Amino acid sequence: MGKRGAADGDAAKRSAAKPGATKLAPHRGVATATKAGREGLPPRTAAARSSAPRTGRSRSDERGRAGDQAEEGGLGAMARRGLSECVGAFALTLVAAGAEVISAVAPGQLDHVSRAVAPGLLVMAFIYALGDASGAHFNPVVTLAFTVRRAFPPAWVPLYWGAQLAGAVGAALFLRLVLGDVGGLGTTVPKLGLGPALAFEIVLTWLLVTVVLGTADRYRLVGPNAALAVGATIALCGLFAGPVSDASMNPARSLGPALVSGRLGDVWVYLIGPATGALLAAGTTFLLHGRHDGDGQTEEAAMGEPDRRAAA
Repeated sequence: MGKRGAADGDAAKRSAAKPGATKLAPHRGVATATKAGREGLPPRTAAARSSAPRTGRSRSDERGRAGDQAEEGGLGAMARRGLSECVGAFALTLVAAGAEVISAVAPGQLDHVSRAVAPGLLVMAFIYALGDASGAHFNPVVTLAFTVRRAFPPAWVPLYWGAQLAGAVGAALFLRLVLGDVGGLGTTVPKLGLGPALAFEIVLTWLLVTVVLGTADRYRLVGPNAALAVGATIALCGLFAGPVSDASMNPARSLGPALVSGRLGDVWVYLIGPATGALLAAGTTFLLHGRHDGDGQTEEAAMGEPDRRAAA
C-alpha cells in the first residue's frame, strides 16, 4: 500500500507539472460542505442556496421596482392618498369649526388665542402623521398650488378635492349630530365686511401657500419639519386676522360647515380669496426660486409615497 500511494502521488505531481494540464474541480459535495462550514449552515441549506438561479437582482431592487409600479397607477396607493386627505380635512374642520361651536355652547371656555392656535397645532401634527401618505394637503388651494407648480399630477386633483370636501362635510355633520346646529356649525363669516374679508383671505392664503411651496422645494433640507413652519403660519394668521375674516385660508374648511348649516351667502369669499392667494403664491415661488429642480424631492413632498411604504 505504501508503494502504491507513493506512486499515485508522483503521478499527480507529474500531471500538475505538465503544461496545459487541467486542474480538476473538487467534488460538488465537498464544495457545498465547505461553504456550509464557513456560513454556519447545514449542508442541505448551503446546497439549496448555491443551486438557486442567480438573477442579479437584490430584494431591495424588487421592492423599489414594486414601488415604481405602484406609483404608475396602483389603486391601493391612490385609495390611501384619498383616505389620508379625507381624514386630514375632517380633523382640521373638526378642530377649527368645532372651536366656534364649543364657544357657542360653552361661552367663555375658549378664548381667541385657543381658537387661533388649535388648527395650526392640528395641521402640524397631521403633517408628521400623514405626510408620507398623501403629502398632507388637507386644503384644495394647496393642491391647486402644487399643480400649478408642476409638482402634482393634474389627474389627481379631483380625487384630492373630493376627499377634502368629504372630510369637511363629515366634520360638520358630526358637530351637528353631537352638539346641535349652534354657532353656525363654525361657518366662516366676514366680521368687518366682504371687502376686508376677501382682501385678507387673499393675503393670508398667499402667506400660507408661499411657506408650503418654499418648504416643499427645500424638502431635502427641511424634510418633515416643514410641519413646524406650516403649523406656525396657520396659527399666526389666525391670531392677527381672525377678527377680520375668521382666517379660513381653506375652501373645504369653509364650504363643509356652510353646506351642512345652509349658510352659503358669503361662502364665495372663502372660495375666490384662497384660490387667488394660492395662485399668487405659486407665482411668487417661481419668481424667487425658479422651477423646481425635478430631483423628486418636491414631488415627494407634494404627493407623499404610500406605495413605497407598502412595498417595503
